[in-house]
Amino acid sequence: MHTTRWTVMIETLKSDNQAFKGLRSLPERRSLGQGVYERLKQAIIQGDLGPGSRVVESRLAGIFGISRTPVREAIHKLEREGLLRQETNRGFFVEGLGRSDIEETFGIRSILESYAARLAALRHEEGELHPLEAKLMVYQEHLDQGDLGSLPQINTEFHDLLYGLSRSPRLIKMINDLRDHIYRYRVVILKVREMAELSHADHRHMLGAMKDRDADRVERLVKDHLLRGQEIVLKEFGE
Repeated sequence: MHTTRWTVMIETLKSDNQAFKGLRSLPERRSLGQGVYERLKQAIIQGDLGPGSRVVESRLAGIFGISRTPVREAIHKLEREGLLRQETNRGFFVEGLGRSDIEETFGIRSILESYAARLAALRHEEGELHPLEAKLMVYQEHLDQGDLGSLPQINTEFHDLLYGLSRSPRLIKMINDLRDHIYRYRVVILKVREMAELSHADHRHMLGAMKDRDADRVERLVKDHLLRGQEIVLKEFGE
């Protein structure tokens, strides 16, 4: 799929949705449906397509110069994942972030992630905390440069490293099942510099507790960290 077509689509849909800032050309080696799915999904979880934005099947198909079938496949896949919703006689829209959804997701995260951190504090081996320290340094560099847009991805990588040390594949899979929803919340939280700095301080404290193998403390820190994040997201969406 040619970049020019993506450029036209971005500008056209941006006028409709005021979004799609992050979309790029479709990967040529992948199926058209998968390519549309991946780009739409990234636009949603990164916040380029905000809650309530309309996604029009016919418009996407026309701009890409492809049939509506692969576009329809991508849209329905995103609907099954809870990122899009269908409204009768109106079409598809990006799913919002309601109070119940936010509280449910953070409640589940609080249990899963705090337990993963507890296990990581007890099970990590010599030298395995160095990548976490390095990730915090990268985060600080981007924070100092005012590059807040890069922080959600770096933040995600820090958490992936931390929970990987739990050595619990099943637990990690359960956390990753919420990955896309979690990322949407991180984008909201870390776009405010004050909160980005506070999140970084939380991570430094977590790492300190990990070094001390203080499982109780790191478990508590993660729960407090997530509770603070929930409050920010609820406030952002006026809940």
